[in-house]
Amino acid sequence: MTVIFPMTNPSRAGGGESNGNLQTAEPSEQIRRGPARWAVAGLAVLLCGGCSALYAPLDVVDKVELGRYTGRWYEIARYPNTFERGCVGVTADYALREDGRISVLNTCVEGSLDGNVRTIQGSARVVDRSTNAKLAVTFFPPFEGAYWILELGADYEYAVVGEPSRNFLWILSRDPLLDEAVFEDILSRLPERGYDPDRLEQVLQQGDGL
Repeated sequence: MTVIFPMTNPSRAGGGESNGNLQTAEPSEQIRRGPARWAVAGLAVLLCGGCSALYAPLDVVDKVELGRYTGRWYEIARYPNTFERGCVGVTADYALREDGRISVLNTCVEGSLDGNVRTIQGSARVVDRSTNAKLAVTFFPPFEGAYWILELGADYEYAVVGEPSRNFLWILSRDPLLDEAVFEDILSRLPERGYDPDRLEQVLQQGDGL
């Protein structure tokens, strides 16, 4: 389940908002010290989590092996959002919990790759057990937000995460950099899902030339 926090890069910016990420719901000391906008924006996103019936159908992948999906993901691109503003080097770490939920630790580096590090923790539960591709994420219980896995590489090398309103979108990779041809191929399929690829902004990662 990724999703995360990066820097606002002009390369594919276009305005808009975004959400996404998933460990237990007790706020950490880092969260309490972090910008208030995380709480405000995150809550606004989570309040929309039960609204999927209001939107056009959005297909997800046929099956997700949760054990393979866990681990670290790097955020490659996203729809702009308030709570990731100013973040670079964004990562999301997922792990299976004994209670069946998925823990998530999202990390943002502020401003530049050698900037201050901030984190936020939450948890996710699987909503659709037939695919494991639809999850509900919470950072502020009891509010939940939709986290849908729309695409997944054959070797789980990349993932595309969105939600029914199409207001949030992330492209994730197991490596800090994603092959340009793979990235462009992903972009070419977004319009058929109701997403505008021009709204995406790329996220600065280690070794990136942005």
